[in-house]
Parts: sequence; structure tokens; C-alpha cells
Amino acid sequence: MVYAVMIFMLVNMLAGCGKRTGEPVSVTQEGYCFTDALGQEVTVRKPERVVALMGSFAEVWLSAGGRLAGVTDDAFDERGLELSEETVSVGKYNSPNVEKIIALNPDLVLLSSETKEHAALKEVLKQSGITAAYFKVTYFEDYLSMLKTCTEITGRKEMYEKNGLSVKTEIEEILSGAKAKEPPSVLLLITYSGGAVAQNSKTMTGKMLNDLGCKNIADENQSLLKEFSMESIVKEDPDYIFVIPMGNDDALAMKNLKESIEKNPVWNGLNAVKNNRYILLPKEKFLYKPNGKWGESYQYLSEILYGKE
Repeated sequence: MVYAVMIFMLVNMLAGCGKRTGEPVSVTQEGYCFTDALGQEVTVRKPERVVALMGSFAEVWLSAGGRLAGVTDDAFDERGLELSEETVSVGKYNSPNVEKIIALNPDLVLLSSETKEHAALKEVLKQSGITAAYFKVTYFEDYLSMLKTCTEITGRKEMYEKNGLSVKTEIEEILSGAKAKEPPSVLLLITYSGGAVAQNSKTMTGKMLNDLGCKNIADENQSLLKEFSMESIVKEDPDYIFVIPMGNDDALAMKNLKESIEKNPVWNGLNAVKNNRYILLPKEKFLYKPNGKWGESYQYLSEILYGKE
């Protein structure tokens, strides 16, 4: 009877691994099992050599108390992470060098489910006997889920409290202070070499603005997501226009914005422009994933929209 109960408990524990997305389940004292963003069941046993194929993921792993054997260039260039001298580059996040990854003999590789170049490595890593875990991080809640999984793997659960739950509390306090305010309308733009494109509330910064009570004009007028329409923008006349520069050259991005959009004579007639509410947002807070500084990003927007408390 005792053996039957033990077998029943083991079967239920293993079955649960496939049902609790992002929530690790202890399989043995040596490992954890969780379902990743691709729906794969991943079992990790105290990884010592971890490779992160995105700078933000490298930062999450460090925030979970882990160490890194390899990272992509953005961990150095964009994040400026404090890494061991032994940590090597395995290429760019959108063109990782699989030979370098395999040569590091990693026991865990952290990849993005939204990056096609990462998805292309799935079978190669599997055939090489390397454990690969895919994550999707767009919103703060996604970061919190990934951090929790990583702290379960590292065994440093106190880091989840420090770098996760404390940030959640900070954000909740910011949002609580913004609830009673009059909701403004906003236009959120990403600039690039060809001009600009609007973003709705399903994007990272778009959701932050939505959480703060803003009305994003691209949510109702979805044609703005496909084609920049000055006529639609003039009609909606948003209270604020936020711009995030994309790429390595902010000056070039803004130059292209001026040449493609701002030269239109009706642009200066927009209320947001006339009232100095046409605002460039720093990409370290609103293009790159803020991770443990997500609260700072919410605070930055809240102060622009509603002033300092």
C-alpha cells in the first residue's frame, strides 16, 4: 500500500510539470522541472555553466544569484553587466554563434521564444545534449515569472523577494497613486531609419502607459499600427506624444523623424507639440527590458503624466 501511494505521488508530481507554465516543480533534490514558453518540459539540475542569448536574460540570471559562462554582445554593449573575466561572448542576440555555444559545454541555455534565430537552435542544442529553456518577456509580469523560475533553479529564493516582489510592491504603489487622475490620451512612437511606427497597449511601454490609465489612440485606430497617418493623429490630437528611438544612433533616428514627420506643417499644431508634451523616452527604460528597474520606468512615466507626489 505504501509503495502504491509513493508511485501515485510521483506520477502526479511529474504530470504537474506539464501543467504549470513557468512554475518550477521539484522533481528530485537535484533538479527542477518547468514548462517553458514553447511548451517544452524542461528539467534542470543545478546548472554551473549557463549561457544567456539575450542581454536582458543574462541580467535576470544574475539577479537570480547565478553565474554565466557565455552571453551575447548586448550584455556588454547595452547592459554593461558586471561579468566574470571568464564570461565569453557567443555573438549577437539575433545571430548567436552555435559553435561557440556548444564549445562552452553549457548545462543550460536561456533563449527567447520570440527570436526566430533562437528558435532555429532548438534541435541543434537538443541533439548536442544541451538543455535549452525558452522564455517570453514583454511585460513586468513576464519578468517576474522568469525571475521566479530562475531563483528556483539557483536555489536563491531570497533574490526573488529582493529583485522581484519588492519591485512589484513599488509598481503597485505608483499605480495606486495614478488611479484617481484624469486619464490622458497618448500616441506612442518607435523611430527607426525609415521614419516611425505607432505602438499600441500590447507592447512593453504601451502596457505601462495603459496601466497608468492612459488612452492609447492606436488601440482604437489600429490602422496606425500599419501605416503612419497624420490625418488620424490630427483627428485624435493626443495629449501626449512619446517617442522611443530604435537602433544605435539616436541622433539619426530623430533626424529621420524630423524629415519624415515633423516637417509636415500640421505637426506643430498638435496640442502635445504646442504644450511641450512631445517627449523622447530613454531606451534603457523603455526599449530594453528594465528588469529589476521596471519600477523606475513606471515612476518616470507617472511623473511626466501626473507630476511628482
